[in-house]
Amino acid sequence: MTSRKAVRQSPNVQRKQTVLTQTSRYRISEGSPNPRGATWDGSGTNFSLFSDNAKRVELCLFDESGENEVERIMLPEYTDGIWHVYVEGLAPGTAYGYRVYGPYEPAQGHRFNPNKLLLDPYATAHIGSLKWGPEIFGYIVETGDDTTFDTRDSATCMPKCLVTDPNFAWHDSISTPRTCRVAWDATVLYELHTKGYTKLHPDLPENLRGTYAGLGSKPVVDYIESLGVTSIELLPIQTFMDESHLHDMNLTNFWGYNTIGFFAPDPRYAADPKRALQEFKTMVAQYHERCLEVVMDVVYNHTAEGNERGPTLSFKGIDNASYYRLHAENRRYYVNDTGTGNTVNVNHPRVLQMVCDSLRYWVQETHVDGFRFDLGTILAREPDGFDKGSGFLKVVMQDPVLSRVKLIAEPWDIGPGGYRVGEFPPGWMEWNDTFRDRSRGFWIGRDSSTELAKALTGSPEIFDHHGRRPWTSVNFITAHDGFTMNDLVSYNDKHNLENGEDNRDGSNDNRSWNCGVEGPTDDSKINTLRNRQMRNLMATLLLSHGTPMMLGGDEFARTQRGNNNAYCQDNDISWVDWSKRETNAAMLAFTKKLLALRFRYPVLRGSRYLHDEVDTESGIRELCWFLPDATETQRSGWNGDAPRCFGMMIDGEARPSGLAERGHTESLFLAVNDFHEDVPFTLPKNGAWQLLLDTDRDVMEESPEAQETYTVKAQSLALFVKDATAS
Repeated sequence: MTSRKAVRQSPNVQRKQTVLTQTSRYRISEGSPNPRGATWDGSGTNFSLFSDNAKRVELCLFDESGENEVERIMLPEYTDGIWHVYVEGLAPGTAYGYRVYGPYEPAQGHRFNPNKLLLDPYATAHIGSLKWGPEIFGYIVETGDDTTFDTRDSATCMPKCLVTDPNFAWHDSISTPRTCRVAWDATVLYELHTKGYTKLHPDLPENLRGTYAGLGSKPVVDYIESLGVTSIELLPIQTFMDESHLHDMNLTNFWGYNTIGFFAPDPRYAADPKRALQEFKTMVAQYHERCLEVVMDVVYNHTAEGNERGPTLSFKGIDNASYYRLHAENRRYYVNDTGTGNTVNVNHPRVLQMVCDSLRYWVQETHVDGFRFDLGTILAREPDGFDKGSGFLKVVMQDPVLSRVKLIAEPWDIGPGGYRVGEFPPGWMEWNDTFRDRSRGFWIGRDSSTELAKALTGSPEIFDHHGRRPWTSVNFITAHDGFTMNDLVSYNDKHNLENGEDNRDGSNDNRSWNCGVEGPTDDSKINTLRNRQMRNLMATLLLSHGTPMMLGGDEFARTQRGNNNAYCQDNDISWVDWSKRETNAAMLAFTKKLLALRFRYPVLRGSRYLHDEVDTESGIRELCWFLPDATETQRSGWNGDAPRCFGMMIDGEARPSGLAERGHTESLFLAVNDFHEDVPFTLPKNGAWQLLLDTDRDVMEESPEAQETYTVKAQSLALFVKDATAS
């Protein structure tokens, strides 16, 4: 066993001696400051907690139920701002928490209150749930004055941390966990909610529905693999809490963007809550067996503790002045760039270390393949604002573990200068809301074809710099936040009354169109139009350059009944209705067809941006724009006279990136018609074109007949292929 001697001795020798001889069922020694958290080594557990400003820290141990406190152990050593102790014989499965002593001086940023049991920021598992009550607040909540001091004990209201054994046995079906890395240009993301995706799944037993085990089950993985996507993107699964106002309305934070434990999978998604970590790791392994990636949506910009009037659950009571960004003029108050009450202070080296330790933990211990960073600009914000050279971005990009996984930024927040789409450094992918707005806007007649053309070519005016590639742009039409694709074509307005905020929440700018009737209808003409519009939108997403992200269930027209902000709806509003898979089988088949075409023709997912200038290497123009009469046009000259009908040709022979050498010389022609009348297109006169897809129809057999002209129906698009070897 390695030495557990602290890096340096505590300056308080008398305290050390007293603690080491305290009455305990365990043998106690100083332990080590590294690593942070609770670390089982086969003989005992080392506990390590960072707090720069604490005066004393107690480890509280609980019985198996997590309900009854059985022992307290004072941490005897304090090394470089880190408190630590080694407890011999303390084994995995032990429930614990901390009590931290220090000044209660809100105006100075200090909110220590040892009456409050605190969660370990590095805990890898939790048991129990939060019980809302006045006890969980550091101040006397009944007074509304956060400068008061509450003496009630919160332990009975708090979940507890669990000591874990990382060397657990994998499920019998997993031999050796494999990694899975999908090439950037081949990636198709599929966003889903762990519980909502499987809660109503008819092929799962009841005890697995809504769980990690259910998500990793064969029927679910089989289905996702059959779609043709490459990577699932999970809404937050790190331990999170519900907000008090939702609790008061009998609602929950269903999406999970309210993290309190950055190293632990939330136990509410586990079939066996005490084995949440094992269950999550096994689920990831099940996807990797099919070479499907798992990407986590992570929230490091804020925590569940809210502002000065929020509860004391962990960081606020451990070292509030270090973990949170506070106003310089009065440190009683929190910087609120997130809109949630607080902002995590990644400018502090120990807090930045915690975030990076967390990210590495999920990669190295659970083998996830990447992360989507909620409100990512906050992590890159220095005192003077967003900075491409921020500490966080520098640390991540030089890290030998993190720099090799997929890093996806949500490049905006509500703070000053918070909208930064296209400004993250090379190596990052970014959610592209301009793609969403341009695509939606075009198909309802609001935006011009100039805007759609930018979307189709990967938004080069935003991302084509510093050698960034088209996959940098994460294209999406819909996501968890907003309308589903079905609702996008079925509602003009949001319908969020169930959220309890009088329909004030959620975006009012949805760029949606109900096609004539608000909500469900039996009108066959309207339903035909809606289905065609969904096919138009899905085709726009999957035929564009960039990294497409689909919302789980859109492939068979899932609905949220017009709710565009279902963050608090843990019910059938948010749960995927799998019966739609049969009733909307045509939409499902169409989506699969699109995904198959995307992978069949590499020019749809090229590794560099397309340009409409003549390529100097091949002498061919790789990207050409046409009017319906086959007149070649320049998109740069469209401006206010942009046509509602146009053609886009990608010439496969012009690709200097190696596609031709690998046998991929196909050229594609996309004809787009947003008129309310049919338009005849004359196809380019450089070969025979074969029809691959037409959004005016349900899934169709590809036509082997050569086409010279083709009538593109009103509000639809058609895709054609020409093999250069046949010309």
